[in-house]
Amino acid sequence: MQHAVGSPLPPPHQPGHGPATGWSPAAQHPVPPNSGAHQGSVPVPPPPPAPGYSAPPPGPAPACAPPAPETTGHVPLPPGGPVAMPTAPPAAAAPDPAGTTLAVLLIGPAGAGKTSVAKYWADHRRVPTAHISLDDVREWVRSGFADPQSGWNDNSEAQYRLARRTCGFAARNFLANGISCILDDAVFPDRPVVGLGGWKRHVGPGLLPVVLLPGLDIVLERNAERSGNRRLSDEEVARIHGRMAGWYGSGLPIIDNSQLDVPETARVLDDVLARSIASPPQW
Repeated sequence: MQHAVGSPLPPPHQPGHGPATGWSPAAQHPVPPNSGAHQGSVPVPPPPPAPGYSAPPPGPAPACAPPAPETTGHVPLPPGGPVAMPTAPPAAAAPDPAGTTLAVLLIGPAGAGKTSVAKYWADHRRVPTAHISLDDVREWVRSGFADPQSGWNDNSEAQYRLARRTCGFAARNFLANGISCILDDAVFPDRPVVGLGGWKRHVGPGLLPVVLLPGLDIVLERNAERSGNRRLSDEEVARIHGRMAGWYGSGLPIIDNSQLDVPETARVLDDVLARSIASPPQW
């Protein structure tokens, strides 16, 4: 193979190696001799237009077409702030809790029927309503779950507080977007900081607490039907029920649902909430 005069030869190829340093692929495209310019110093001019073709006048580059509009866009959501007290209706009108956006906290011992009543109440309202169970949110923690049955300690209390704060954040956002909430939790009257006071801080002063407190024999019977970590020993159920008796005299409304089924308890809850809307409890 012959090479043009003045073009350097490529370096010898070595198996397993790339081009040697200092060698440029441009050397494979020689410049005619006597061109009057150094190789690679002048770009090659474009070819002349074909006969009969007139090039368009120079001008700015055409703008890119705007992107097609999205079929679904960002839906703005109002941020959740502290839940205010529900507005009492005029004196001539009776409160209608079934059609009012509310934040309700259903309190009671294990086996009181809080979750069943809360779900039924949320399912049968005329306005959008969410049910938030603190026990469900606590159990979002899988590995490392601090089961209170193993003893109440700093770890179980920290996870309880974290779950309650998460529930409060969710409730405030639901309420800010027109969705009522009913939360359920076994709140003890003798622990106001970790219990009721925490709920008030995380949800707001408009939270309406109601205590569900059937007799001890009822909660023992219902607890016996449970399984997994939701089932407690009879001794623990009796101890919790005894502590819940402290809600009597607290000023909070109390429903004894010992002889009531779930739909009947939900109807009584509506009556209690109607009174709470008209005259919110002090807590």
